[in-house]
Amino acid sequence: MMKVVHTSGKRKTAIARGTVKEGTGRIRINKKPLELYSPELARLKLQEPLDIAGDIVNNVDITVRVRGGGVMGQAEAARMVIAKGLVQYTNDMDLKDKYVHYDRTMLVGDPRRSEPKKYGGPGARARKQKSYR
Repeated sequence: MMKVVHTSGKRKTAIARGTVKEGTGRIRINKKPLELYSPELARLKLQEPLDIAGDIVNNVDITVRVRGGGVMGQAEAARMVIAKGLVQYTNDMDLKDKYVHYDRTMLVGDPRRSEPKKYGGPGARARKQKSYR
């Protein structure tokens, strides 16, 4: 019986879904191997949970599908899937503590969303300036 764990992660408007199953350490994001994922900054974000987990990563295959949002939002959503998936797969509380200590957003979503624009100005808070002169 093969152990498979399904997880999801969100960041702003990006939503990532992924599976962690036993394998040989292959990690794919949107069908691309992690090594080829660009830009580099986003790839480094995705590398963080793997570096903290250590050798566990060599015994699992992780597949992630991300849609919506921008490049970094997608990277952070995928990173959450990887971290949550590894914790659920291993049931390792020490690993969970390591993640929370390093960066809590790996396991817990950031509830901030962009505020809707209102009338009378170019953005959510900015307004037309008045000079009275």
